[in-house]
Amino acid sequence: MEPAPTFEERDVPTEFDQWLGAEFGRTGPFTALAVLVEIAESNVVPLCSTYFHIIGDAVDWAEITVMFAGAFQSWDGAAFFPLTAGAGGPLDNPSARLRLRELEARLDDDRLVLNEGHCFDQRGRRLRIGEAMPQ
Repeated sequence: MEPAPTFEERDVPTEFDQWLGAEFGRTGPFTALAVLVEIAESNVVPLCSTYFHIIGDAVDWAEITVMFAGAFQSWDGAAFFPLTAGAGGPLDNPSARLRLRELEARLDDDRLVLNEGHCFDQRGRRLRIGEAMPQ
């Protein structure tokens, strides 16, 4: 597990913060599907998932990690999948739940689906999930 960021690091925007600002600037309000994962040497395991609505770009990585603490899971990374309704804006709750279940089913079949989203480590730095090479 990564050590907690220092006081100075908390004042510097993370790659997540930069992504969120750019995504919100591009789409306006949206729904984010989020999947917490455990990363082992050659395996990525989805732990739990949720969705939430982004209605402004004022949220930062520190606030997201506080929200994730409520999952009571030890996690190594998080993947975010931004979605908007047909006319723009966040999805309604039933649609968001349905899309989250569809994402979970796809992840059960193929962990590389995580790369279709935006993956970050515990410090808000970008991640990319690679294929494990057979030994």
